Amino acid sequence: MEIQIDPHTLERAEERGTNEEEIKDVIETGFPTFAKYGRIGKAKVYRFGQKRHGKYYEQKRVEVIYIEEDKIITVTVYVFYGKWRVANEYSIQ
Repeated sequence: MEIQIDPHTLERAEERGTNEEEIKDVIETGFPTFAKYGRIGKAKVYRFGQKRHGKYYEQKRVEVIYIEEDKIITVTVYVFYGKWRVANEYSIQ
């Protein structure tokens, strides 16, 4: 299915530390996560191994919120920094 990344999502991605490639990867291969208002959420944890705002983080978790119509349209993206452990293919701890 075609993926349309909204300009708002790209603005948030740049501010929060992700990019168009990771957004598409999350939609295609991420695990389901919570989303409100009938939207769909997916997330994926990536190795980061860098400093962000002066603090070192091993990983980052990218969450994409989107809707499906005749194509996938992104609503926004969130990025969290820390360390997660994969419990199974659908959850991160």
